[in-house]
Amino acid sequence: MANIKSAKKREKQSIKRRAKNLNRKTAIKSAIRKVEDALKDGESKEATVALFKTAEAKLARAKSKGVMHRNTSARKVSALAKKVASLFAKDSVKEKTEKKAKTVKKVQAKAE
Repeated sequence: MANIKSAKKREKQSIKRRAKNLNRKTAIKSAIRKVEDALKDGESKEATVALFKTAEAKLARAKSKGVMHRNTSARKVSALAKKVASLFAKDSVKEKTEKKAKTVKKVQAKAE
């Protein structure tokens, strides 16, 4: 334990800051896990995007508060965005194949 008054104050401040930082990091990990679980469980797009936005906001806040390095935050947001985008890509591929099937059916019907 420090003897100087300012050093004692600094120690108290660092303990408080450490607790806040740990809470923020835990919240970030939970938010990321919720997005990944939503993707895995096949929840609706709207719900998944909403979860992604909250996770992205928490990562941005941690970056601005100095809890996390900006590159780490950017990397995690990018990885999550890529996973969420794959959800939309799957649907667009499905829509394209359905559209092609309809076109083929129309062409076949006209040929007959």
